[in-house]
Amino acid sequence: MSSAILEKARLSDTPLLPVVGRDLAAPLIQGGSTRYVNLDYAASAPAVEEVAAHLSEVLPYYASVHRGAGFASQVSTSLYENARHAVADFVGARTDDAVVFTRNTTDSLNLLAGCVESLLAERGRTAGTSHGHGEVLYLDIEHHANLLPWQALPHRSVVAGHSVASTLHRVETQLRAGNVVLLAVTGASNVTGEVLPIAELASLAHRHGARIVVDAAQLAPHRRLHIARDGIDYVAFSGHKLYAPFGAGVLVGRPDWLDDGRPHLAGGGAVKDVRLESVRWTKGPARHEAGSPNVLGAATLAKATQVLAALDPDEWHAHEQELRARLVAGLEALPGVTVHQLFSDSASHPRCGTIGVVNFSVQGYDAGLAAAYLSAEHGVGVRDGRFCAHPLLRRLGLASGSLRASFGVGSRREDADRLVSGVAALVNEGLGWDYVVDAGRWVPANDSRGYPEWAPNTPGTAGAAPCSTD
Repeated sequence: MSSAILEKARLSDTPLLPVVGRDLAAPLIQGGSTRYVNLDYAASAPAVEEVAAHLSEVLPYYASVHRGAGFASQVSTSLYENARHAVADFVGARTDDAVVFTRNTTDSLNLLAGCVESLLAERGRTAGTSHGHGEVLYLDIEHHANLLPWQALPHRSVVAGHSVASTLHRVETQLRAGNVVLLAVTGASNVTGEVLPIAELASLAHRHGARIVVDAAQLAPHRRLHIARDGIDYVAFSGHKLYAPFGAGVLVGRPDWLDDGRPHLAGGGAVKDVRLESVRWTKGPARHEAGSPNVLGAATLAKATQVLAALDPDEWHAHEQELRARLVAGLEALPGVTVHQLFSDSASHPRCGTIGVVNFSVQGYDAGLAAAYLSAEHGVGVRDGRFCAHPLLRRLGLASGSLRASFGVGSRREDADRLVSGVAALVNEGLGWDYVVDAGRWVPANDSRGYPEWAPNTPGTAGAAPCSTD
């Protein structure tokens, strides 16, 4: 990376791309308002303005796809099917890879799990037995989306080491033991932001006769993928983390398991022919896309991939790393604040590094309370809890949860500074308001701030599902 690009990133306080809501005003509990600082990109990233504009452009043509003869249906069908090509280009897919649209990353991985289950069942029938014909191997640092689907199948877990090198060794040891059909790994931790060397992991898997699936929900919004070059068999990610609204996800990968696997949903569009007591399923992506598909979700996801693909990769990386370094340095300078990571060599490993995710805790403060304080008194939004990665949080000694700041192409230097300033005020001055637990979450007591008129609730209203353990 050139020094000129790095210097540009340091001097610039503008986002790489404009996002919807970049000047949203957040009401403060003390009165008045401030620009909302969104540091919760890892949960759901704001839509890039160009993607939102594309949505407005295609929305008048929205109609049913595939079996409609009308003009709008034909346009929508073209939009939906061409979205597959854009996504395939974005991830560097092989020419015969299937692109299946789903609801999200979790849906994609559950879809693949159903196909693996069919594969193992067929192997068992061929061998005349019901067991011993393959297992799924996964790390203990996975998001629940890449852990729970495999628990229903024959499986083994690997306890990640305290370095990338030791983790690779442990994975290889398990692969060498044999009987693994699939290695399931995250591309980047949703907790610490540390990147795994997926090309090396893919090579290990193939060397021992297994395939690999990468949960790229966090990696895809921060780095370009190239699954053909890196030998990745399957990759899953979500539009809502990739600056696209409408909740579409995608699974991209080798078609044979998908063509032979149990259809993800039983319904119209996934069939060749149906009788009252039988069905012949189709092949290809349609096999797993029964029902009316999320046309707008696929369209916005595809547009987001094209927008990100147009970014200069060096500038993209420099922007993110400068913000992350600034944030980490600011937090680590505060007494009682700890920034958490898993691997000792993640920064030095040539295929690893970090993305725009920082995990930290503030001594003496429950994570949920600290998050509520930052929002109410400073207009800064961060995530708190266990981030659907309970085993990893326990390993890090954070069984009750921690705080996560995450950012991306719409973030700016001021965002990092506002968070550091807010945490510094908490450490040095304490809470400026009373807080209570309501419906499982910390909220300001006697909160008179209101949501917009069209919003159904007001802050602190009971009834929302508790999230503090997510």
